[in-house]
Amino acid sequence: MSITYTFVYFIGSFIVLSIIGFIASWIDRKVTARIQWRVGPPWYQNFADFIKLTAKEVFIPENANKFTFVFAPVLSILGSVISGTILFLVLGKNFGFNGDLILLVYLLALPSLGIILGGSSSGNVLSSVGVSRELKLLLGYELPFICGIIVPAIKSGSTTSLVKILEFQQTNKLIIFSLPGIIGFIISIFAITGKLGFVPFDLAEAEGEISGGVLIEYSGILLGLFKLAKSILLVVGPLFLVILYMGGISFASISSTINGILKYVLILVLIVIIKNTNPRLRIDQAIRFFWGWLTILGILSIILTFVQMYK
Repeated sequence: MSITYTFVYFIGSFIVLSIIGFIASWIDRKVTARIQWRVGPPWYQNFADFIKLTAKEVFIPENANKFTFVFAPVLSILGSVISGTILFLVLGKNFGFNGDLILLVYLLALPSLGIILGGSSSGNVLSSVGVSRELKLLLGYELPFICGIIVPAIKSGSTTSLVKILEFQQTNKLIIFSLPGIIGFIISIFAITGKLGFVPFDLAEAEGEISGGVLIEYSGILLGLFKLAKSILLVVGPLFLVILYMGGISFASISSTINGILKYVLILVLIVIIKNTNPRLRIDQAIRFFWGWLTILGILSIILTFVQMYK
């Protein structure tokens, strides 16, 4: 790819991911409202909220590290958009190399690192509490998340190429249709929920406890970028799982495209249901959950995968 084509593709991906992300966030808010016997917002509400934030003044705390404070939401956006761009290329089989799966793991950590950097640079006490929680959550969910990723990597012939994982599922059964695949998928769902900062893992913001925590000092376009990064991550996270466990999305025909979209919507709805049926955990409970049950199940799924592969 030329530099110009790469740049144009990146900008196009950013626009598409933003639009789909706002729609996915609307689905989240609409389903949540219905569960709570409310009507919920119109489909354009997230677009209007973002435009409104861009028009508001940006306030930078006096004691803040100004460069880090401004750069942090940009880092979150970059991590989300580059991840989504790579996934789009993988789905079209226009991009792929051995190790792109590992690259995605690192890129998906950037939105959380952006939140940590932004909160720690603001100089606010409540923000520092949120940073501490976000950092512990990051250390917590990454371990079972990696366990969940190892399962499809092993079943696809011990590869770290997303394209090869897709090709394996196209010539064999979907990975989710195996016992270790089901376990790995469940683990990954909870890990993605933690990355999104949704209930029961919304400890870093926790409006009722620490008034927004890591984002308490953010306003205007900078706050809008953080919210946009989360909306894009609501696209990238489920789409990543669709590729790993459900054979991706094929655009060969209308029926296959609809089938792929339904896979994505299924994962999105599962995340929303988890969000609306669980109370917020304490940080010690969240760490025990990730490093306890989920990690144990993750190790079990890896062992089962090896047994099935080499029996």
